[in-house]
Amino acid sequence: MEEPTIQLAYALDTFYFLISGALVMWMAAGFSMLEAGLVRAKNTAEILTKNVALFAIACIMYMLIGYGIMYPNGGNGIVPDISWSFMFGGDNTVEDVLASGGDTYYSVMSDFFFQVVFVATAMSIVSGAVAERMKLWAFLLFAIVLTGFIYPVQGYWKWGGGWLDGIGFSDFAGSGLVHLCGASAALAGVLLGARKGKYGKDGSINAIPGANLPLATLGTFILWLGWFGFNGGSQLVVSNISDANAVAAVFVNTNMAAAGGLVFALLTARLIFGKADLTMALNGALAGLVAITAEPLTPMPLAATLIGGVGGVIVVFAIISLDKLRIDDPVGAISVHGVVGMWGLLAVPITNPDAGIVPQLIGLVSIFAWVFITSIIVWLLIKLIMGIRVSEEEEYEGVDVGECGLEAYPEFVGSRGGAGV
Repeated sequence: MEEPTIQLAYALDTFYFLISGALVMWMAAGFSMLEAGLVRAKNTAEILTKNVALFAIACIMYMLIGYGIMYPNGGNGIVPDISWSFMFGGDNTVEDVLASGGDTYYSVMSDFFFQVVFVATAMSIVSGAVAERMKLWAFLLFAIVLTGFIYPVQGYWKWGGGWLDGIGFSDFAGSGLVHLCGASAALAGVLLGARKGKYGKDGSINAIPGANLPLATLGTFILWLGWFGFNGGSQLVVSNISDANAVAAVFVNTNMAAAGGLVFALLTARLIFGKADLTMALNGALAGLVAITAEPLTPMPLAATLIGGVGGVIVVFAIISLDKLRIDDPVGAISVHGVVGMWGLLAVPITNPDAGIVPQLIGLVSIFAWVFITSIIVWLLIKLIMGIRVSEEEEYEGVDVGECGLEAYPEFVGSRGGAGV
């Protein structure tokens, strides 16, 4: 390409990268609203504090070390040769771009911004699963390790050119590398035990309704919107006809999968419970989005709808099954992002002839094993150092007062044994 054309492509692709990253950053608001709506009122301020703090921690840790691990100077495919240069700044010069001779042109800084919001997304998944009984500072300490080390290592294995990429493992935008990663860490965290009163000694399962379903619904719509940047931005460029068409296809398929997931989850809930369960419908939409994230480009819209629909059915049964196993996940994050994330990875070969089921299985198992085992170790170390669970009294009164010293709804809810217990 001529220099003016290259500069125009560079500017357009960099701008698209930044806008996509901003959409993904907006998903942090979606997770905050979804989780705040699905926990009890007495725990709202703490869950919001976790979400806003984890985003800031993710940005700092990924700048300091995570980006250098995930996109290193080299490595053997398993262990990266860490690059420390990014934290000192720097970007492409005109001479760098013109001399690269490639077909993809965008700013290094825009790439970092797009990648860092993915890290925060993975950590946000953990937040909701361990809600209402975990110490705030224990959670934030874990966030430092996940965003700075655990997530970047498995990200390097695929997106950084590591061994998973070498065997042909396919994960377009992160059903495995982001969603299964976050859910695996969350599963390790919820092994700290269920909330008090969730499971009876007689084996009964007691529902603990969320405080604000309108807020949870708003959070779902925000996540749905943000997902267009999540998947669409993962095409990386938009400055030519082929890539522009690909981005349009990704947007359409992402939207259709969410729609399919919601409708199928709603129908499944109606068949099982005899009612239209709103929380299952919301999780169904998110399940459809997670399912299509591994491969949103190759399916036709009808296939994308069905892939999302299967995810919507799976998530209902997964939530029910985890409850029967006495794994207490207040927002259904492990089911949505973990179980359906696995389905998304395994569904890739259905529409992508370049993908194979064996590499997908290897990637699935490797991501889960790495993140779950390392997370268990970190959680145990944190437990030894400072403990990870609040006291029974704090849990009863609400972690808002015990951990944050304030209440989200002070005029309407008395946390100390009052409404919303």
